[in-house]
Amino acid sequence: MTSVDLDAQVRTADLDRWLSSRFVDDVQRRADLIALYAFEAELVAIPSRVTQPLLAEMRFTWWAEQMDGVFSNTPRVGHPVLEAMTAMVTRHQLDRAPFDALIEAHIGRVHKEPHDLDAFFVGPMRIAARILGAGDKAQAVDEAGRLFGLMQTGREPEARAMRGAANRSLKSLPAKAFPAVAHASLSPAHPESVKRLQLFWNTVRGRI
Repeated sequence: MTSVDLDAQVRTADLDRWLSSRFVDDVQRRADLIALYAFEAELVAIPSRVTQPLLAEMRFTWWAEQMDGVFSNTPRVGHPVLEAMTAMVTRHQLDRAPFDALIEAHIGRVHKEPHDLDAFFVGPMRIAARILGAGDKAQAVDEAGRLFGLMQTGREPEARAMRGAANRSLKSLPAKAFPAVAHASLSPAHPESVKRLQLFWNTVRGRI
């Protein structure tokens, strides 16, 4: 699977964030963003590929074990997502903790635990912002990450109530990092054409 294949994988699995990534001009940074989203797509797909919670947990544990290689720059050779992730982690000197927390949150969902919004949405959005050059301003996306989580888990009224606070925080986010959050307020129910227009408007204004 090539970088082009990863891009297609993300477009199919995660249209909203794929659309946001189109606003990243830097080719390498966009590819790194896609590597992050492809990793998340792999995790999200696990429960649909196995019938037993124990089997799902075993697959998540396999991914957890692979983080050793990713963060020591020795990925499983021939695995395109792990190879792309390793290059991404090395290039941007990313911390491991959010990746481990994300996998643990997926294991929790196997056992019917509530969504951990910070692990599922805030952590990955911070990573995305760092990939896009936000540096120490990456925490400006935290409220937007929680808003995104609420939108994705069917809690849209709560999400709408957070937009003001999220946009106030985003004022400190560098414009080049805005594609990390541009999709946060998209409704899952809207067609692609509407999402494209909203993303364009969000990006022009620097608001979600």
